[in-house]
Formats: sequence, structure tokens, C-alpha cells
Amino acid sequence: MSIFPYIYYMISSFKITHDDRQIAIYAGMVTSAFAFAEFSTGVMWGRLSDRIGRKPVLLTGLAGTGLSMLVFGFAPNLPVALLGRALGGLLNGNIGVLQTTVAEMITVKEHQPRAYAIMPFVWCLGSILGPALGGALAEPVTSYPSLFRQGTIFDRYPYLLPNLVCAVILACGVAIGVLFLEETHEEKKHRRDIGLEAGQWVLRKFCRHKAIGDVKFSKAGDANLEESRSLLAEDEQPPGYRTTEGSPRFPSSRAQSPKRKLAGSYTNGAAKRKPTAVGKAFTKQVVLNIVGYGILAYHTISFEQLMPVFLSTPISHESTSLPFKFTGGFALSTKTIGFILSLQGVYSMLAQLFLFPPVVRRFGALSVFRFVVISYPALYFLVPYLILLPESLRMPGVYLSLTWKITAHVLAYPSNAILLTNAAPSMLVLGAINGIAASTASLARAFGPTVSGLIHSLGLELGYCGLAWWASAVVCIFGAVESLWMEEVEGRLDNMSIINEEADMVEPLMDQVAIDVAIAAAGVTPLDGADNPPEDYSFGNSPMEGDGNEV
Repeated sequence: MSIFPYIYYMISSFKITHDDRQIAIYAGMVTSAFAFAEFSTGVMWGRLSDRIGRKPVLLTGLAGTGLSMLVFGFAPNLPVALLGRALGGLLNGNIGVLQTTVAEMITVKEHQPRAYAIMPFVWCLGSILGPALGGALAEPVTSYPSLFRQGTIFDRYPYLLPNLVCAVILACGVAIGVLFLEETHEEKKHRRDIGLEAGQWVLRKFCRHKAIGDVKFSKAGDANLEESRSLLAEDEQPPGYRTTEGSPRFPSSRAQSPKRKLAGSYTNGAAKRKPTAVGKAFTKQVVLNIVGYGILAYHTISFEQLMPVFLSTPISHESTSLPFKFTGGFALSTKTIGFILSLQGVYSMLAQLFLFPPVVRRFGALSVFRFVVISYPALYFLVPYLILLPESLRMPGVYLSLTWKITAHVLAYPSNAILLTNAAPSMLVLGAINGIAASTASLARAFGPTVSGLIHSLGLELGYCGLAWWASAVVCIFGAVESLWMEEVEGRLDNMSIINEEADMVEPLMDQVAIDVAIAAAGVTPLDGADNPPEDYSFGNSPMEGDGNEV
């Protein structure tokens, strides 16, 4: 996001072409280089995270992004800039891994909207800081001549400073991740993590009193828990039946909670099942969700690439021929573009926190996703006409279109992630599914800016500045039609809810203490000694035969 405010001017500084209408093509190539490279390694990173855990892959992605930004900042020409962006894509496979990590942490379906809003929320935070840093720190010698003098490294590389600052932020993120990020992979999260141990040591050093108190409390709690278990073990059964050997008709083993038994049988069964074949994992609904995700990624990244170029394009004085033949832009500076993109990031954060969760809980993920993708074509069709508005209405029109776009973006992506997770036939293949989905989206993001840049340049040559926008609208129509075949599938969290409900209903009926009280109230006297267990209980004068009523 940080490169969008200045990418137009960076490409222009490379002196590749003197035709401003061709700059959009090269800007699209730079944007696409990252996505193409990410597509080529997305599945690899997802499968690697299944073998070594999520945490190492996530930290590698952050470090790779930081390295790529340094290369991009030092780029003196287009090939080096493309290399820097491609390097970031090759070393960053975090999208699919992050989605898998979030899915592994959720155990209640009602928590899905809030949980799946976390990653877009962080993305929105980056969309605020990124464009603001990119727009404010690009060309510092020109913007801040008193601080950055001519002849320095920032004069030779005018776009190094924003990338350098971003690299420092990423380095801080890697350090925080090493010290405090916990592993979520079911088989890897119990292994020793030296980084977490170092993080705990740091916390003890800086929060010594609180940490010691927590340790004391924890030990006291453990002691009380063991004492409670001991007392329960003694009082759980009648005195005459405390034994380690169970009789055929009166098992002396401790009764297990039905809820634990039900949940345990479910989880153990899931753990003992053979992994679902990857081919069988891609059901009809999984494929439809992945295709919808790819279409969504294609036209949204096209919007994000076209809008800064559209805002940077000089104002045209050529004659127009409505309704379609007109050209031109807004001729805004990098600072103004960065400010506009930062404002949309602020709104994204607010919408992600306060709009998405209640809307999805009220209407459901599928209904929200379908409504949004159906509304997208109108947005893309209307954006080019903003330059035809009166001068006083142009900027309000820009802000309105960005608000529309961000609202749709905030609602569409997490909804699709929820639908894809619920459509997965097994958690054992969710990593592979998210890896394929991330690679599909990366491929779409790779083609989106390049194709849109080509169409935009062609449209400017022909006098149709809206051609690329209208082409994206056609893609949106395909996505809207495709969403009509999508269905909301009950996932593992629905099954867990059923299990919990059944356990809640069964547990009161199987409570051991209640059974003991009932026996005592019926006048039954248990016999002492475990070596000669009674043949039956007698309720009044009616002996209990072997009719299935044994206790």
C-alpha cells in the first residue's frame, strides 16, 4: 500500500517513456510482480506451514517483505524495481497461513464474524500508515529540503526513505513475533519455543512484581485444583464401592462427564481419521468460493491500482463526446493521494470493527457477500464520470466512491473467508484449501493491475479514460452471477454446537451425585467391601433383573 501514492512518479523518474499514457502499463507491471511471485510460492508456503508450523512461515514472510522493500527503495531502474517486488512475493506466503491460523483459533461459530474481522482490521491499519508514509516521505529532498540536502543518498534514491521506514517497522514486527507469537498448529503448538521463553523472560524483567504474583497465584490455583480432585475422588462413590477393580455389573471406575465424553469422542475421531484426499477436499462449494475469491481479488486490486493513477493523471483539455468518450484525471500530488488513501484506511478500521460483525450476524455471510458483489458493477461504471462533475463536487465524489468501495471491501472479503472455511470438508485439508485460495487470489492480483493498466493506456490513447473501469465492471458481473450458485454449508463449528447442546441436555441426567442421592432416598444400603459386590439393588420388594436397568 505504501507504494501506491508515488508509483506513478517513480515510474516517470525511470525515464522509460515520455508518453504519460504508458506509465499506467509499467505501474501495473510493478504491482503485478509481487502477486505473480506470491502465486508461484503460495501453495508451497501453506504446505510448509503444515510441516513446520505457522509461526516460522509467518515470520519468514515478514522478513522477506522487509528485504524486498529495501531492494525496491534502492531501485535505480524498472528491472530492479520489478526484482524487489518479486522477491517480496516469493518470500511472503502469509495470506493463506494467516487464514488457517485464524480458523484454528475459533471454536464457536458465533465468534467467526469478530475473528475474521481481525486480519482485515490489521490490513486497514496498514492501509492508513502505508499510504501516509509513502506519500509523506517520498522525494524527501524536494519535500523537506532543510532536513534532506541534495547530493545525499536520499537525493540519489528519492523513494528510499518510505521503504526504509517500512523495513524498520517490519523488523520490529519480526522481533515481536519471535518473542510473543504462539503456534496454533495442533501438532506443533506443544513443542518447546525458545522465542516464547525469551519473551516471558523479558516480561518478567520488565513486569517483575506482576509476573511473580501471577506465578504464585497459578501455583496456588494448581494446589487447590489438586486438592479438589482428591476430595472428589474420595466422595464421588459410596464408601462400599471404592476400589480399583470394577465388578461386571457395578463398575467402580470413576464416571466420566458425558459432555467430555461426547466432545472427546468427536475430537478423537477427527484426530484418528485418515487425512481427506486433497482431490476430495475441493467440493463444488469450495471451488465456487475460491473462484469468487479470485474474481473479487482481481477487480479490487484493479481498483486500488487504477484509482491512484486516475488521481495522478493530468487534467485533460480535450473535447468530450458523451456518454463514453472523455479523458483526463485530477492531477493530485503524492501528498494529497496519500492523505486520501489514509482516510479510507481510517474508515476501513471503523467499518471492520463496528459494521461487519453485526451485519454478518444479522443477515449471514452468504447474503452479505452476494449483495456486495452484485453492487460492485455500478461502482466501477460510475467512477470515471467523477471528472465530469463540477469542480466543487469532484472531491466529494472521490470520497463517496472510496467510501462505497471500502464498505464493499470490508463486507466481502471476511464473508468469503467464512464461507470457504465452513465449506471445507475437514480441518485436516483447510491448510491446502486456503493455500490454493491464496494462490488463486495472487494470480488474480497479478493479472489485475497489468491487464487494467494495458486497458487504461489503450483507453487514454483512444480517448476513453473509463475503458479499464468498465472492463472491471464486466468482471464484476461474472462474479455476481457466480455468487448465485454459492450455498452456505454447515461446517465443523455447527457440529461442535450440536455436540455441546447434546452434552448439556445429557449431563443433568447422568450426574453421579444425583444418582447417589436417588439411591439413598430409595432406602438402598450399599454393602461394604469390593470383593463381593451385590448382585442387585432392591427397590422395595421388586428385584431388578438384567433388563437394562442396572446402575
